[in-house]
Amino acid sequence: MLSLFEKIAFVLLAAGSVALAVRGFRHMWLVVRRGGDKLYLERLPQRAWRALRIYLSQQTTLRARPLVSLLHVGVVWGFTFYFIVNFGDVLEGFIADFKFLGEGGLLAAAYRLLGDVLSLAVLIGVAYFLLRRFVFGDKALTFRENVLVHPNVTKGHIRRDSLIVGVFILAHVGARFLGQSVQIAMGEGIAPQPFAGAVAGLWAGMSPDLLLFLDHAFWWIALGGILLFLPYFPYSKHAHLFMAPLNYLTKPPRKSLGELAPEDFEDESREQFGVGKLEHLPQTHLMDAFACIMCNRCQDVCPAYVTGKELSPSAYEINKRFLIKERMAALANGAQSPSPLVGTAISESALWACTACGACVDICPVGNEPMLDILYIRRDQVLVEANFPAELKGAFNGMERQGNPWQISESRLKWAEGLDVPTVETNPDFEILYWVGCAASFEPRAQQTARAFVQLMRRAGVNFAVLGEAESCTGDTARRAGNEFLYAEMAKANVETLNAVKPKRIVTTCPHCLHNLGKEYHQFGGHYTVIHHTELIEELIAAGKLPAHAHPNRQPNVTFHDPCYLGRQNGVIEAPRAALQQGAGVNLVEMARHGKQSFCCGAGGAQFWKEEEHGAARVNVTRYKEAQATGATTLAVGCPFCMRMFSDAGGELGGAMQIKDVAELIAESLQPQAAAD
Repeated sequence: MLSLFEKIAFVLLAAGSVALAVRGFRHMWLVVRRGGDKLYLERLPQRAWRALRIYLSQQTTLRARPLVSLLHVGVVWGFTFYFIVNFGDVLEGFIADFKFLGEGGLLAAAYRLLGDVLSLAVLIGVAYFLLRRFVFGDKALTFRENVLVHPNVTKGHIRRDSLIVGVFILAHVGARFLGQSVQIAMGEGIAPQPFAGAVAGLWAGMSPDLLLFLDHAFWWIALGGILLFLPYFPYSKHAHLFMAPLNYLTKPPRKSLGELAPEDFEDESREQFGVGKLEHLPQTHLMDAFACIMCNRCQDVCPAYVTGKELSPSAYEINKRFLIKERMAALANGAQSPSPLVGTAISESALWACTACGACVDICPVGNEPMLDILYIRRDQVLVEANFPAELKGAFNGMERQGNPWQISESRLKWAEGLDVPTVETNPDFEILYWVGCAASFEPRAQQTARAFVQLMRRAGVNFAVLGEAESCTGDTARRAGNEFLYAEMAKANVETLNAVKPKRIVTTCPHCLHNLGKEYHQFGGHYTVIHHTELIEELIAAGKLPAHAHPNRQPNVTFHDPCYLGRQNGVIEAPRAALQQGAGVNLVEMARHGKQSFCCGAGGAQFWKEEEHGAARVNVTRYKEAQATGATTLAVGCPFCMRMFSDAGGELGGAMQIKDVAELIAESLQPQAAAD
């Protein structure tokens, strides 16, 4: 038990520490409140359970870097358990002859054992993390020289912060662990504490007075250390300890991880659209800056960064954090940011290098969404600053004037010549509306996919129709490129058209159309059931309307590339594979990165319509080489843009792989059967 003097000193130190910490936490909260769209605070009980489950299971962390993630789990569990431990130790320090949870019984034994085991887990984990950064120099924790980083990063502030946090945790947990070993040596420790018991031999032969002094010293280092660290807590990366769960608690619901929020163009008082400065960010994206653990996992999976571009989603979030940190009090009190985010948090080249693939959002262990930030910043650049790549003007003009980014004025039904494809006028009682999309309407290679798919639907007896000339571009390129006004106008026009024909289901061969129609058009009053053509094909095979291949895995090797807007962003993983194996009988071989972990083709985020930013490699070529490495003779795709990107990559490399859509492969496999019939 503490002496009276120690108790008074602890209370006074605690009061001062908490007062300073509250000031810092208040600044954090006021900075977040500066943001635009509010935090989502509905259905809090359900969301709180989800946030707690993610936090305790560490399921989002365990998806990558197995060793690091496992050690992190130990640290998280240990540090969480230490909230109970610290409470118990304070009570034991202030109450004479008191033992938290008692000296006997199952609960007391479990508490002591858990504290002992988790203390060791924390010490091992944090020691490894410090060695990893300061001794091993893990390259995963660094940035390339062409990436824009805040000056404080180059001055070593991340390393300093990591050292402060790491030393604090080692001192806090280590002192408490050693304190328990001293108590065991004094005969006051309570079993079972095998690890502390093993260390207790260090104190053998010491006098009772010295042991008592050590007991008090370790108590003060452990708990007094918290009070010394607490005012720094809001300014440190350690804030992710509570900001990460809060991030999951307050994120707005999205129909997919890539769903963007609309702008209110009806408000005539608004002068700002998109994000130009920190305070323009939605509140949840300001939370991201505090939640970022600076692990760089998002950078590991970013197609732009991997291929040598200037974009690092991690560097962007870290830059946000430092921009806030250097002016936190001023921002909290309503001051404006002195500089725009472009040039301080992200370079112009990095801004336009993003392929909007969603990999950074999917992999982030704390729920950050840097991709959405980037696309909102593009809105500011297009709508407010009128500063965007010149090549996009053609696509914008085409969507506005001809209803397609190809700027082609010919009929949208030219692809269907000779197929007698029904329209909603000629077949008003259709069951499925085939949304053809601009690519299949105007791009010759994608037209072959559309024709093959129509043949499959006819073979299966599907009652379908197309909009024909009434169809227009969904506007995906405009939205991802930042031209939100153009997108909104196109979306509203398409919703009016679709609501007039009332489709029961919509099928499309383009994942970008699928995403916009099914996951973003609800923002404009369009609520539709939208499926990918591979899902319909799988459904038709399962229903016996398309024949299943009698001898699967007899055909040449095929590898399937998961389009980002099909697999990662909309969760359609198994349907194209089942369709290929059952409908075409292929021997499917997977690339190292597939499913939700698939690497981008490089076309998304409006990249298809502009020159790729300078880097060490091209995104499409990098992915094509991964396909080649499987030894497959055919690269199957489920997206017209992926088709074009890989065709270009194959031409550049002189590759011999065939690039075919899933529908084409299945249609080809049925031709011999049709001839036999």
